[in-house]
Amino acid sequence: MQQIAENVWILRYSLPLLGHDLGRVVTLIRLRSGKLVIHSTAPFSAEDVAAIGQLGEPTWLVDATLFHDSFAKEAQPAFPKLSYLAPRRFEEVATVETLPLAPAPNEWAGELEVIPLAGMPKVQEHVLFHLPSRTLIVCDFFFNFGVSGSAWRRFVVRHVMRLQKGIGMSLFFRLMIKDRAAFRESVRPILALNFDRIIVGHGDVIEADAQRMLGQELEARDLLPPVRVIE
Repeated sequence: MQQIAENVWILRYSLPLLGHDLGRVVTLIRLRSGKLVIHSTAPFSAEDVAAIGQLGEPTWLVDATLFHDSFAKEAQPAFPKLSYLAPRRFEEVATVETLPLAPAPNEWAGELEVIPLAGMPKVQEHVLFHLPSRTLIVCDFFFNFGVSGSAWRRFVVRHVMRLQKGIGMSLFFRLMIKDRAAFRESVRPILALNFDRIIVGHGDVIEADAQRMLGQELEARDLLPPVRVIE
């Protein structure tokens, strides 16, 4: 377990894909009440459950995209009493019972915001923002793999995911955007946030210049929202 900021930790798990380990990052957020939000599911061991419990009171289990169902059936029994929050239709994909992720629970007010990405009906990713630590938490919206690793890993990242410097929005994610105008509008509130870092669902935490990097990537992909003219 690695502490990223005050009341924010991550756990890392293996997730093989295309012959390399894509990895799964689980984010733990402790609210002022002491209650914990577990963002993303994984094959939690008994030791993991005990370690998480040492941080606070596990209260919510979250999967924030339809594409993060890999460990849903394993994770729910590890935390059977938690409210499991996910996008609509996640139940159909993962065949586990869930509650809607948006709107966010009232207990999160002032600490943890939920922003849905629009125009991606098969993905329905929701971005979380932890206000106290100014941390954006994403699933597949943004990756950060860098340029290291095996030759095969570098090939997959650069030529399959089309991340030239190992960071940004993957080709597959961009192909899932079916309504670009709706997507552009949905990122407007994200760009208006004051965030320092991005915790990605796969890869390394972006600790510096995160807001500028996200804006530049959206601009490069022609996905920035249009400027609103005030008359």
